Amino acid sequence: MRAMRGIRVAKVAGFEISLDYSWFIIFFLILWTFTTVVFPHQYPGLERGAYVAMGVVGTLLFFASLLFHELSHSVVARMKGVPVEGITLFVFGGMARTRSEARSPADEFQIAGVGPLASLVVAAAFWIVGELTRARGGSEAVFGVSSYLAVLNLALAIFNLLPGFPLDGGRLFRAAVWRATNDLRKATRIATTGGRWIGYGIIAIGLAQLFFGGLIGGLWFIFIGWFLSGAADASYHQLLLQQVLEGIAAREAMTREPEMVRPDLTLDELVHEYFMRRRYSAFPVSDGDRLLGLIALSQVKEVPREQWPHRRVADVMTPLSKMVVVAPDASMSSVLERMRDSETRRVIVAQDGILLGIISAGDIADWLERARLLE
Repeated sequence: MRAMRGIRVAKVAGFEISLDYSWFIIFFLILWTFTTVVFPHQYPGLERGAYVAMGVVGTLLFFASLLFHELSHSVVARMKGVPVEGITLFVFGGMARTRSEARSPADEFQIAGVGPLASLVVAAAFWIVGELTRARGGSEAVFGVSSYLAVLNLALAIFNLLPGFPLDGGRLFRAAVWRATNDLRKATRIATTGGRWIGYGIIAIGLAQLFFGGLIGGLWFIFIGWFLSGAADASYHQLLLQQVLEGIAAREAMTREPEMVRPDLTLDELVHEYFMRRRYSAFPVSDGDRLLGLIALSQVKEVPREQWPHRRVADVMTPLSKMVVVAPDASMSSVLERMRDSETRRVIVAQDGILLGIISAGDIADWLERARLLE
């Protein structure tokens, strides 16, 4: 799942750390569970403030553990030449956003395997802290948080070793099948099938818990199983998309010789003479033969309507310096990756400074649909 982004909060070891909006749900849910259920049940008799402190510290350290898990993946991936955009924490944990697959089964095995290993190291560290605290007669709160986080990280390592993609165990399994068959697509199909069925199994466990009265736990198992099965399918389709587009050049999918607009047009003229009379939602901006940038309908919509007669295209457009420009022989898989960096979600195709075409998400979708119909 490479498209997942969120609110940027920090940069660690060169990786951008983001929080998906769904993360706030799980953060406060875990905080509430730790504070009102887990620690009061396991360590009765402490003051209310102690439980709040244990909940806050435990929740923060738990997500720090998840971040460490994903950082381990990202560091090894970068060492193996796999570009990593950053890490996003969301409702079901964390995910490193990579731009491509590993180059070999061995690289895949190492990138996937370091995650559970990192969780085991964190579990051992928390266990040691807890045991030292108990041996020295230290705070029961410190012992409780450390011991519980040791168990959670151990459980995280074991769960991630399940042989279903996109879990780490599924990636390890895919690496083994990839090595045996020398076929990444086949290996991914087998591993994602395993992930889908493991997801169904987790959903079945959740339904069984609901039947026997475990409402909260049952719902969480159902949500996790549903997410895992959906992520498995999405991962396989993403690989297919990447492989299909790998052999396609930008010139084959671009809109050729797109109509251009002048930078001195008012937004009112642009809307009524172009956007309302053409099927396009963006136009390149040029001054004679010189390409200046691109103006999109979404940018015009951000300007108050009463300003349209006075504002010019040049005032609102995205300048060429901020556009993604590719050569006509660039592979569409790389174009798709670079399109994510474009503010307008469009890519300019040019050669020797001459505009040849423009590529939007709609152009890619249309090309894929034609390819599907021909097959």
